[in-house]
Amino acid sequence: MIIDSVLYVEGKKVEAGDDYLILLKHAQEMKGFVWIGLADPTQEEFDHVAKCLQFHPLAVEDSLTALQHPKIEEYEGQHFLVAKTVFFKEALNDVYTGELIFFVGEHYVVIVRHGEGTPLKTVRHDLEVHPNRLKEGPWAVVHAVLDRVIDEYTKIALQFDKAIQNLEAKVFGDSRSTYSQEIYFLKREVIEYRHAVEPLVFPVQKLALETVQNTPKNLLPFFRDLDDHLKRACDSAAGLDSLLTTVLQADLAHVQLRQNDDMRRISAWVGLAAVPTMVAGIYGMNFENMPELKWKYGYFILLGSVALFSSILFTVFKKSKWL
Repeated sequence: MIIDSVLYVEGKKVEAGDDYLILLKHAQEMKGFVWIGLADPTQEEFDHVAKCLQFHPLAVEDSLTALQHPKIEEYEGQHFLVAKTVFFKEALNDVYTGELIFFVGEHYVVIVRHGEGTPLKTVRHDLEVHPNRLKEGPWAVVHAVLDRVIDEYTKIALQFDKAIQNLEAKVFGDSRSTYSQEIYFLKREVIEYRHAVEPLVFPVQKLALETVQNTPKNLLPFFRDLDDHLKRACDSAAGLDSLLTTVLQADLAHVQLRQNDDMRRISAWVGLAAVPTMVAGIYGMNFENMPELKWKYGYFILLGSVALFSSILFTVFKKSKWL
């Protein structure tokens, strides 16, 4: 689906339409640029745009698969950039990723979006109210979109942190349940989040270090700021992954401690049962010549002795917190 196609000159909206050849011609004549947005386009829609703007065949091939890692490629008169968008469903602790593909030329920027991810509806409006930024050309659009994507990375890191805190409260609570499965699946989502965030560092660094041709000098400080925000998001992602590993280890340790506690309790009760079992076993033998069998109070003495030894064992186990 084609979202919008607009011609901008000196940062101001001049013309909109679906005839890309005319828009591009006007952009070249007036030294402006065309901004085209597509969301999950059909093959026909994308082929039409690619043909009008003469996209490089390799870039076209990559954009159709929609399974690219974040990267930046430079072709003759054109740059190809891929970034991952991330969407977090807090109720399910699930991460969904999408993809943004940028085609950047001297007089145009085309953004192709696949799947779910960062909401970008207001990016165009936010830039239009700041014409001084928009007049820097297509790379100003790239910066604004990447800035929104990276801001969403940071928000999702905070949501992950909240989910991990909830897990920590459960693990270190009084419940005897194990949460290893819940921790494991959350860790998988964090890893998917890292796979979306961390590969974008290299493309953004290239933009920040002025190694990409035709990047406006005025935008370099903004790209450096973007690089700083992205690195912090990566650090947060690595910290979350490490913290989940620690929580998982703590949960397993708690399971082992509870198992040890259960074994101590079982052993204590077995110990308490050992004395009467032993005495009953001895006096249950069918020998005729056994001592004390003729005692008048032997039965009561025996029961008292068993009760005394059992009481002593119970007191010892209780003080040792085995019971």
